[in-house]
Amino acid sequence: MPDKVIIAVDAMGGDDAPGVVLEGCAAALAADPDLHVVLCGPADVVGPFSVAHERCTAQPAEEVISMGEHPANAVRRKKDSSIVVGCRLVKEGAAQGFFSAGSTGACLAAATLVMGRVRGVSRPALATVIPSPVRPVVLTDIGANADCKPAYLVQFAQMATVYMEKVVGVANPRVALLNIGEEDTKGSAFAQEAHALLREHVPNFAGNGEGCDILPAKFDIFVTDGFTGNVCLKTIEGTSKTLFKALKGIFMNTLFTKLGALALKGGLKGLMERVSPDTYGGAPLLGVRGACIVGHGSSSPLAVKNGVLTTARTVRERVSETIEQTVGAPDTAPEASDPVR
Repeated sequence: MPDKVIIAVDAMGGDDAPGVVLEGCAAALAADPDLHVVLCGPADVVGPFSVAHERCTAQPAEEVISMGEHPANAVRRKKDSSIVVGCRLVKEGAAQGFFSAGSTGACLAAATLVMGRVRGVSRPALATVIPSPVRPVVLTDIGANADCKPAYLVQFAQMATVYMEKVVGVANPRVALLNIGEEDTKGSAFAQEAHALLREHVPNFAGNGEGCDILPAKFDIFVTDGFTGNVCLKTIEGTSKTLFKALKGIFMNTLFTKLGALALKGGLKGLMERVSPDTYGGAPLLGVRGACIVGHGSSSPLAVKNGVLTTARTVRERVSETIEQTVGAPDTAPEASDPVR
């Protein structure tokens, strides 16, 4: 396994780019002496940074894909955008992975169209590590495939298992189908067919799991279609932000509650660190050639740092290659392949 890893980074990705991206890249380079970054963006942004950092190479890309643009159209039209250029570097072998906190849709389109799918994978899936206070939980798909065939969920589960074992570090993770009840017969016709296929083709499948089972980490991986997964993720994120905001209001209400907050400061800080999405830095797009991690648009420098480091770890652990060996192997999944629309 090579120690040196080259990661292409979108300097213009995120609400506060390029500042937070440059700060996060600097922190990642300081944390990993074998990390090399190819920074993609306008020359006047990436040039000075590369001069100041020995293991950084500037890759000028004068176009930027904004959050409001149609993802696939923008990727096809803006060939010199930082997202497309970064993915092209991976395809050409000049980099082994790509990180961006820019438009999620554009990252998905560019990674799929430019980097390409792993052989045997019907649909790449976007996964995320849910920062449960109990232990990390992976949820997939969270938006790459709003419309799915039940057979796709088998591959989603297989790919998430590889990521969970190699990057998150959980051996033989238990997979659950996100459903409206624990019984095998619960759910829509889609869910029931997916359940039967998962039971047949995924050895570590443990049955149905409900939404209330995610944060308590009753299972290690929850698999679902991208529409349901995205709604579920946004609900968890919104609830978490609302609760922490409400707690802060309570603690700051009176002198006595402020003293209580001071006494609990260490414990609260530890809890916030455990449940912060910045800890993992982004969502892996599983099933594309090379590594692709998509950060949140509001990523902080810490999130960018951890996102770049997670991309490097995904490369070092050969996640893409392992997915090709498992998902692309005979008899691991039912037939589900069709062209990307």
